[in-house]
Amino acid sequence: MWCGRPLCAAEARSVSRIRARSCLKRSEFCETPRNASTAGEPRSGRHSGADRAAPPAGRAPAKSARPLEPREAAYAPEKKRFIECPSDSAFQAFHNVSDRSAVLPQYLFPKQALTNFAGWVAGKERGAVTTWIIRRFVAKYNVDMGEALESDIHHYKSFNQFFTRALKPGMRPLAQADLVCPVDGAISQFGAIEGDQIFQAKGHNYTTTALVGGDAALAAKFAHGSFATLYLSPKDYHRIHMPCDGRLVRMIHVPGDLFSVNPTTARGVPGLFARNERVVCVFESANGPFVLVLVGATIVGSMATVWHGVVNPPRVGELREWHYNDQQIDIKKGDEMGRFLLGSTVVMLFPAPALAFNPDWSPTRAIRLGEAMANYA
Repeated sequence: MWCGRPLCAAEARSVSRIRARSCLKRSEFCETPRNASTAGEPRSGRHSGADRAAPPAGRAPAKSARPLEPREAAYAPEKKRFIECPSDSAFQAFHNVSDRSAVLPQYLFPKQALTNFAGWVAGKERGAVTTWIIRRFVAKYNVDMGEALESDIHHYKSFNQFFTRALKPGMRPLAQADLVCPVDGAISQFGAIEGDQIFQAKGHNYTTTALVGGDAALAAKFAHGSFATLYLSPKDYHRIHMPCDGRLVRMIHVPGDLFSVNPTTARGVPGLFARNERVVCVFESANGPFVLVLVGATIVGSMATVWHGVVNPPRVGELREWHYNDQQIDIKKGDEMGRFLLGSTVVMLFPAPALAFNPDWSPTRAIRLGEAMANYA
């Protein structure tokens, strides 16, 4: 009907041609044309040549009717239409290249010299200069000094004293779980060990043997077990605590690189946690052995444990090892076992069967010391 009267034959043909053109244009951005067979179905945002409406009789097929490679479609409000976006694989490939480009300068930086210098500066007692540095750091990273046992920044004689500050009693209550989170920070990755393979990031795995410094016998104890990789950012509390009761049996200092351990570097540097300098702490518990690895990074001046003190420096360039079988070094769940002098990452290994991790855990999620991490199956 047009203005209350029936359409004549010529008008009807014109309207049909207009509708056909409109349908062809819509099909460039939609999975299917709007017709009776698809009424009420959601538009998926994908399209293909096979889904497009056939052109009217006597008309040549549109050039765009050929099959297209799968692509995502996103709605562009300013253009009032759907636009093609790269597929998931293309998007991931772009980010892989971007991550590799972002970490390229780290291969060129004198990381060891920078780390030694940072450690020297952090250990110096410079009075007003030290206080100024701490004040700037607190402001930049929004550090919550209200949790610190000593909240007045003037109390700290060196930056290292501030960075390894203690918490007020009761700030991190322990959850009712077999294993509790040993640090404040964020989850990098966690889950099952596939044979001897630990997942680092998409496209990157490393082996348990490489992580523990080449000891295949030690690594074999964790085949098909579980792992958790936890990242400590600059603002976090930097003491490491025990996830469960344990008796120390061995410590290994593995020399290595000093790449940053932030998420971008984890995606861009293959085998990052098995190539950086690290301290491997081996414990026995009521549920078998477990390993807690302190991974070094750029400007991480040193790592220390409660039974040994500062492990590095010195950095002698070769693997060092200590055995404690003849000593009774027992550390309770939630008690401090070590600390980072500037931030880094902790990797934990547990034997099979696989752990039942906290269902609230997911990569990048913020975590707190003492919260439930996992239970034994």
